[in-house]
Amino acid sequence: QVRLVESGGGLVQTGGSLTLSCAVPGSLFPLTAAEWNRQSPGNQRELVAKSTSEGPPVYGDSLKGRFTISVDNAKNVVYLKMTSVKPENTGVYYCAVYGTERRYCWGRGTQVTVSS
Repeated sequence: QVRLVESGGGLVQTGGSLTLSCAVPGSLFPLTAAEWNRQSPGNQRELVAKSTSEGPPVYGDSLKGRFTISVDNAKNVVYLKMTSVKPENTGVYYCAVYGTERRYCWGRGTQVTVSS
């Protein structure tokens, strides 16, 4: 089963920055879409950011301008740059991509904790 591997999570203070990385198997490229999703305790998984080949990136509420998704096709990596983080950004961040297998492939997630 194809698996993506997220990294870069950890503990960060309110107002700080963090960059998450998602290593994607090269066999999945070219990608049609790449996403970051977040799940916090007691809540459903929600979209954080989505990049597609058809238009500009889409971001969750209140995240545009603070979070940036990007795809490095040469390195097979999807990034999420997080700035001015807030405690409500805490959660497990999952990477997902839609590529040559014509289905979404997911990683196991990386924990991000924002301290107040």
